[in-house]
Amino acid sequence: MSDVVDLGDLGLDEGAHLLVKRALAAAPAIVVRGSSPTLAVDLPAWARAQGHRLEARGDAYELARGPDRWAGAERAGTIAAPVEAAPARWGLAARGALVEAGAPSLDLSLATRAEVWADEAARLYAQAAAAQWDPATAIPWDAPIDHPPEVEDAIVQVMTYLIENETAALLVPARFLARLHPHFREVMQLLAIQGADEARHIEVFTRRARLRRDVLGLSTAGGQASLASLFDEPEFAIASFLLSVLGEGSFLSLLWFLHEHAPDACTRELARFAAQDEARHVAFGLAHLQRHVGEEPALRERLAAAIERRYTALAHTAGLNAEVFDALLLLAAGGWEPAALRAGHAAVLALQQAMDDGRRQRLVRLGFAPERAASLSALHTRNFM
Repeated sequence: MSDVVDLGDLGLDEGAHLLVKRALAAAPAIVVRGSSPTLAVDLPAWARAQGHRLEARGDAYELARGPDRWAGAERAGTIAAPVEAAPARWGLAARGALVEAGAPSLDLSLATRAEVWADEAARLYAQAAAAQWDPATAIPWDAPIDHPPEVEDAIVQVMTYLIENETAALLVPARFLARLHPHFREVMQLLAIQGADEARHIEVFTRRARLRRDVLGLSTAGGQASLASLFDEPEFAIASFLLSVLGEGSFLSLLWFLHEHAPDACTRELARFAAQDEARHVAFGLAHLQRHVGEEPALRERLAAAIERRYTALAHTAGLNAEVFDALLLLAAGGWEPAALRAGHAAVLALQQAMDDGRRQRLVRLGFAPERAASLSALHTRNFM
């Protein structure tokens, strides 16, 4: 005998259909009773729409479950881990969701695990989400500034340089984020929060520059040419390599240099917070590329070729903005005495050496021999990023 579902006076338009659905999920056929004045109209219409068979039997209805309406649906992998290649027909469906046949396909070219994945993505995203900071409260904007005007000018010039570099660091990953299949949600989330990091850095560098000045410093054609070359790389792996592993890795050394030599607490703290964010960006780029190179060893030579190609393209440019170099020298010197300037110059040279050391270490981690890593690091743009 079929199970009986008594709806009382509850109408299908009031939620009674949920009781019917629940009963049909547990039994292939049921008997439905109810006193709602619209039941005789609503239940047959609902049954037809769902593909169920319905017969009126006196004051009740016999309802037999029809074919599974989701028989043509496809499971978009499992929640736990992504598949090797995510098909376009999964569209925007969440990983592990049941995707109805006929859902619109999306043309998302970054759709393979080898291209985009890093096992550390989820951990780095969680770390980034927990470490978000508010510029209004984290930075001591009201801290005393008592250094000479020339030192403040130097800070403004460095901030101007940082802003344009961070703008590139925001826009380059954003180009690829728009092409990333959402099946790789951890990477999608991580790239999105990296964009938020860079937007915040642009905000604080701009605000610091305007604390005592109404205009910013010099932006050179050579510096912009160096950054613009990052937009020429159509492949995610290569663009990530040039930006995150080489550029932002060098940038990280620069931020810690500013933290060490900043003449005021405001500059010192914003450099520290930005460096902590940038360290995550470098960590993801390196983890992603280590995995990718492990699966596709030929990628390593394409990475080397990208360094050489960029070096050749920028050979005619002036390299690092001379005003930036002088500003860093003055910040490290902390004064105009010859001995202080000599020490400041040595500190900037030590910074460049630290950048080179870091690049070589990261290249070795990607499988380059130490000698090859050294030669490739030497070809990195003189503009640091």
